[in-house]
Amino acid sequence: MKHSLTSGILLVLLVPLVASLGACASGGGRCVGAPGTAASANVLLNLDKDGVAIDGYDPVAYFTDAKAVKGDSSIRTIWGGAVYYFASAEHKAAFDASPEKYAPQFGGYCAYAASIDTISPVDPNFWEIVDGRLLLQHNQRAWDEWHKQPRENLVKADRNWPGLVRREGAPARALLNVDAAGLAIQGFDPVAYFTDGKPVKGDPALTRTFQGATFAFADTDHKNLFEKDPGKYVPQFGGFCGYAASINKVSQVDPQIWQIVNGRLVLQHTPEAYRLFNQDPQGNYAKAVKNWPGLSHRRCE
Repeated sequence: MKHSLTSGILLVLLVPLVASLGACASGGGRCVGAPGTAASANVLLNLDKDGVAIDGYDPVAYFTDAKAVKGDSSIRTIWGGAVYYFASAEHKAAFDASPEKYAPQFGGYCAYAASIDTISPVDPNFWEIVDGRLLLQHNQRAWDEWHKQPRENLVKADRNWPGLVRREGAPARALLNVDAAGLAIQGFDPVAYFTDGKPVKGDPALTRTFQGATFAFADTDHKNLFEKDPGKYVPQFGGFCGYAASINKVSQVDPQIWQIVNGRLVLQHTPEAYRLFNQDPQGNYAKAVKNWPGLSHRRCE
């Protein structure tokens, strides 16, 4: 194995031991509770088919611009099981610093509907901020009905919402490439890729579970490093193939085929997938980052 560092990307050049089975085979994986939620906790979110909230409108713009503004799909963040788009990097930074402040109330569903103990989609152009809370409504009729008794209706919506979540919600889901026992990367040590510059099998006696996946480590030093900053070491795209994600697909990986892109661990399915990804590593990484929330959401429906 030979390494070369180019433009901040560690390229791992491999002589394959077996013939490629194709760039991207179908991926398996398991849907688990999404990061930041209890495994059994229900969530109720108004999302599109790609997991995007507010029909792609920027939640921060309601507060800063006092109007509904479409977000840019390339400026995004994931929080609480939903994908949010932003009109600017500044808006994304503000949201990331305090997502609870900007996320819409009632899971992004119609506030008036919640006040009458049901759920309804919204028109992002029917909105207001009440006591620092972003409220959305379904249409003009819902807006009018809400404003007949706005304070009383907010109390009703707040009272009804927990029951709606229990009744209509489901556990938040994330797609992870783990085996039947929940083990990630086929038991390889995620830290070793960074510290040793090579794949190293972990010790089954040294494990740590993070965001629904169990990782094994070669030694206690690696385990300690992981526990201090797990987000630094976990593989991208749920541990699935980076090239596949870049073309909006999900594929298994070979833990021996890997690279570090922008400080993050990216695994690939075959040498051919690795070659195709590295024809434009930064561009393909950006595509994979953009595609992954929708892929994970659709596969976990």
